[in-house]
Amino acid sequence: MDDYNKIIESLSVRFIKSRNLKVLNPFYVENFYDVENVVALVHKGEIYFGDEREKVSETEILFIPAGKNVNLNYGPKNNNKISNEEYLSNREKYVGLNSNPERVGMDENSFTAISFDAKVFDSVNFFTSLDLPPFVIKGNDKLRTLILQTIREDLNHKIGTERLIKNYTEQIVIEVIRHIIEHRLFVEQLATNGAYFKDPRLIDIFMYIKDNIAGDLSNQVLAKVASVSEDYVGQYFKMLTGINPQDYIEYQRMEAAVNLLRTSKDSIRDIGAQVGYKDTAYFCRRFKMMFGIPAGKMRRRESLINI
Repeated sequence: MDDYNKIIESLSVRFIKSRNLKVLNPFYVENFYDVENVVALVHKGEIYFGDEREKVSETEILFIPAGKNVNLNYGPKNNNKISNEEYLSNREKYVGLNSNPERVGMDENSFTAISFDAKVFDSVNFFTSLDLPPFVIKGNDKLRTLILQTIREDLNHKIGTERLIKNYTEQIVIEVIRHIIEHRLFVEQLATNGAYFKDPRLIDIFMYIKDNIAGDLSNQVLAKVASVSEDYVGQYFKMLTGINPQDYIEYQRMEAAVNLLRTSKDSIRDIGAQVGYKDTAYFCRRFKMMFGIPAGKMRRRESLINI
């Protein structure tokens, strides 16, 4: 328990956005992917997810860890299969936005979605690092209340809204962690992938990558940071995290690129350079391979839950 408390104390939590949405036409999106964690509370109707299309019923919550690909079916099961790109081009056809705080949860086929970051030592996506799959949270009234408080506060825009939303988002993260632990979910993943937060050399590597995302992040450099041999650093990193360091670095660079695309007006060429890609064409190829859409469309997209 003390280990989890230490991890929670090290977490930096950031609210990204909330949306109260109504499904206008049921649709099935293949391979949804986002760099942020998402909790989606179903008010009326249903959501299905995964290859087996597991159902998320009314009052239940779907949690999607950052960086996880998942198939999502909004509304009754159907064969109206679309790509992320198709959704982005015609999203007003599929989803309507409700900005009235008094009508949260009132519409048929409606849900509230909140996205957020949760990073250990402000560098590692906590839920992503545990390699957790998307899953349903049932019977958690406290988490449901926190989601409703967040969306209503976000829609009301009163004095102190930002401070309250920050507080609610931190409570959402803690409640998700508590739910996982108390229901003994993903015990093997927690035991295997949670251990590396105790290794100070690995934390040094994480922090160095974060602070030097555009620089030289070769295994030779990382070996010096961790004070291990160049031949061993890749094995050491993968042994503790389950992935090799260069794959982790690419994910971090792409995550930084998404943030810049959403928050800056810099050119795609400049953004690629800012996250460590000197070759713009290569950056664009890798970006589309990872997210399924071109970088230019990501700029116009805040996330699947936006309209």
